[in-house]
Amino acid sequence: MKKILIVEDEKILGEMYKEKFSKANFDVALADSAEKAKEILEKEKPDLILLDILLPRANGIAFLTEMKKKGNISSVPVIAFSNFDDPETKKEALRLGAKDYLIKTNFTPNEIVERIKNHLAQ
Repeated sequence: MKKILIVEDEKILGEMYKEKFSKANFDVALADSAEKAKEILEKEKPDLILLDILLPRANGIAFLTEMKKKGNISSVPVIAFSNFDDPETKKEALRLGAKDYLIKTNFTPNEIVERIKNHLAQ
């Protein structure tokens, strides 16, 4: 069973994505901030991180920047997902190693699950 860490600060969205991924046979950890995500990463290594970009305090870009400095977790694939459709932010996320940048409103939750399955199959 693949483990995924979902970093989403909107509680309702986080719970909904957790349920969708759990039903798709993923082991899911949920963090509502970059700080909480770092705590989870210290204890367990997920197969993939689904990272919201707009987070309180440290945003997704700051999280990616810090994560890449830590060798033990820098190899975990990250998919950024956000409603923040800014070309510069997208470019920066990809430059920092995100494998994809999904705009939440362009996909149903089930389509996001399928995209993640495809990324993990690569």
